[in-house]
Amino acid sequence: MSEFASVIRGVGGYLPERVLTNEDLSKMVDTTDEWITARTGIRKRHIAAEGEATSDLAVAAARRALDSAGLGPQDIDLIIVATATPDYTFPATATVVQDKLGITRGAAFDLQAVCSGFVFAVATADNFLARGQFERALVIGAETFSRILDWSDRSTCVLFGDGAGAVVLERQTKEQAGDRGVKGIHLRSDGRYRDLLYVDGGPSTTQTVGHLRMIGNQVFKHAVGKISDSVKAAAADAGLAVSDIDWFVPHQANQRILSAVAARLGLDDNKVISTVAEHGNTSAASVPLALAAAIEDGRIKQGDLILIEAIGGGLTWGSALIRM
Repeated sequence: MSEFASVIRGVGGYLPERVLTNEDLSKMVDTTDEWITARTGIRKRHIAAEGEATSDLAVAAARRALDSAGLGPQDIDLIIVATATPDYTFPATATVVQDKLGITRGAAFDLQAVCSGFVFAVATADNFLARGQFERALVIGAETFSRILDWSDRSTCVLFGDGAGAVVLERQTKEQAGDRGVKGIHLRSDGRYRDLLYVDGGPSTTQTVGHLRMIGNQVFKHAVGKISDSVKAAAADAGLAVSDIDWFVPHQANQRILSAVAARLGLDDNKVISTVAEHGNTSAASVPLALAAAIEDGRIKQGDLILIEAIGGGLTWGSALIRM
């Protein structure tokens, strides 16, 4: 058992200025606002401007998280960027973020678990902090999924948007943290299901970026069961009950998935943080964006027990319980 706890000090989110509504999409592909809203709960999504890279979104969210924490870039010695849409094949987008923030110490690297990326990144940072190897981590989920969408495929282009969210995780002694910090984590993957959600390109296969492809009904089926099981496992690991959770902060993929998972877990709708209507599925950015929104509007407060969870391509999935 570690003598340290990983405590969230600050949270921040960023969405690009350009908004693409369902009505806008109806002029691009054969769809309607009613069709999209009924099946997904999404009403609009944000699209990165020309020349606006994933690292730019990440830096904007990181600065807001640092401001929220009352800290500066000089206080950070670890940066983990969860993204499936990096600036470059290499170097890691995290190193670009590190440079743009003016940080010259510590380590920075990317983590790729698609929509589950932020949960995996929190787990990774927690391990580094709990072992005393770093003091403060910027954990960022940032995506420009608009760059890998097939805008003629209405089954996918209506779902995704761009954005970034970040948290500052700080190493504290158990005495300093009290009951705060990361309490339980559960991560899983199963490569047998990789063809359900993938991009049909890559450096070593097609030498192209490729486009996102998805078998939506199959992803939905796996999402509800696998996420529910993961949540129960994370709670058991923490010695807590699902009923102890104050706020459910899920990956904002589809309102139907959010509602189905909450129902299976026996969580009241008023405990579910849902922002999917405002920005669609922003992949690794969606959990910290939802968390930032709920803290900003006063719903989530220090001392609350929150549950974050996600499922993404791979398939990958996971959950974490955190005392704010």
